[in-house]
Amino acid sequence: MARILIIGGHGKIALLTAPLLAARGDEVSALIRNRAHADDVRAADAEPVVFDVEQEGADALREVIAGHHAVVWSAGAGGGDPQRTRAVDFEAAVRAMDAAGAAGVARFVMVSYFRSKTNHGVDPSDGFFAYAEAKAAADEHLRASDLQWTVLGPSRLTDAEPTGLIDATAATSGEVSRANVALVIAETLRMPDTIGRTIRFNDGERPVAEALAL
Repeated sequence: MARILIIGGHGKIALLTAPLLAARGDEVSALIRNRAHADDVRAADAEPVVFDVEQEGADALREVIAGHHAVVWSAGAGGGDPQRTRAVDFEAAVRAMDAAGAAGVARFVMVSYFRSKTNHGVDPSDGFFAYAEAKAAADEHLRASDLQWTVLGPSRLTDAEPTGLIDATAATSGEVSRANVALVIAETLRMPDTIGRTIRFNDGERPVAEALAL
């Protein structure tokens, strides 16, 4: 049994991931900002932890992370406000990485997006620019850390039913169901050979475990 902490525990992907982990015997904690979301998290077989990653400092975050075996970052500001986007998608994410290291929790899985890279090419006038900048910088910070990291880059998200089939070799972004992303997170945590890898993926034709092993 592993103790897994999901940051952004009320997000759609997190609520699909938690039951997968719990079903195989893992103990799942889910950080949420809104106490009203606690029942949804419990219904997904996770233990809600009310904690605002945007506002809380590194010491408090280290205490929350301590005692877990892995951290999954699935939080996001949701776009809109560039300042809040940076505060959550970059600054809070970096605090979480650094806090995990300080707490001795080496395994860290970042849910990013397919096109995340420093040379993302998004025009500064585009409303997506702040997010592209924040995610690229956060991913780079994780790759430069001493953590046992994996960066997951799903393509455009859909609410389709899970197929359990992905393409982790695609050169261009397509689409992928949130349910398949949840399956990828669960398998990534199980497979040590995903450590130190950036895995970009679409829905595809290979079973998740097979696709991740390529």
